[in-house]
Amino acid sequence: MATELAPSSTTDPRTSDAVRAARLYYFQDLTMAAIGRELGVSRSTVSRLITFARESGLVEIKISTALGQGPSLERAFADRYGVRAHVVPVPESVSDVDRLDRVAMFAGRLLTTFVTSDMVVGVAWGTTVSAVSRHVAPKRTHNSHVVQLNGAANTRTTGVSYATDIVRTIGDAYGAVAQGFPVPALFDYPETRRLLWRERSIRRVLDLRDRMDLALFGIGVHGGAVPSHVYSAGYLEKSDLAELDRDGVVGDIATVFFRSDGSYDRIALNDRASGPTLDALKSVPRRLCVVAGEDKLRALHAALTGGLITDLVIDDLSAAALLARST
Repeated sequence: MATELAPSSTTDPRTSDAVRAARLYYFQDLTMAAIGRELGVSRSTVSRLITFARESGLVEIKISTALGQGPSLERAFADRYGVRAHVVPVPESVSDVDRLDRVAMFAGRLLTTFVTSDMVVGVAWGTTVSAVSRHVAPKRTHNSHVVQLNGAANTRTTGVSYATDIVRTIGDAYGAVAQGFPVPALFDYPETRRLLWRERSIRRVLDLRDRMDLALFGIGVHGGAVPSHVYSAGYLEKSDLAELDRDGVVGDIATVFFRSDGSYDRIALNDRASGPTLDALKSVPRRLCVVAGEDKLRALHAALTGGLITDLVIDDLSAAALLARST
């Protein structure tokens, strides 16, 4: 389904013609040749106008299916995990980087269909979400906020530019206020976090995070063909990794860790994490997780089992492998 959005107040010279072309193409089912004759332009010009309409947010593409009524893999996820899965077809021959890019492109377009005015969107930084941010389709909203879910500083970097770029890119796409979170990803001491959480400047961000309507995140795992940023960029010391291994951790969401059965209680490192507790995450109405590649399937199964996800974007090969693995 194609939905026409209101033209922007800062009008591109192409906007008027693009709106006319999109209306004729999507609402009246005219061919590009017929539209060209009506507008007095070439077929290739019509094609460019319709592409501009989609990419600029004048037209929003939405495919609607009820939970459990999509293609077979998506129905299987609904039956087994109670989530709405969006399975992205990807050729077996593509590289892991290209696989991620295709899944991220789909997720970026899908995210736009979920975001509305007066909404708070929480965004976790990471390799996957960074890729999604590059493909977010623009959409005009009002009184919306995009808030960074977890801090990005470590002993080597503030992480500000990396995380802020992701949050700002998504915020700009929706005309939303972008709110960073200038704290460490993982504190050295739990008591430091408890004290800092009392500061009014930090409390303001936490209060905004607590009002999330939608959370966007990937699954972090140690190793893999496309390394998770938290494991590859110096956020975890060898002693931290050893501790996670002792606690039976298989993955994280916004630098908050969980085990293979989906549990997350009594994991020591979580007492130092800046991301929302996984209990708090589960209270968010819509929780969109994006996964590409089979390296993350064990952790994804755990997150699904733990009820941490409501909506999932995943490539078809990984989806099939996970369902076969968990049968």
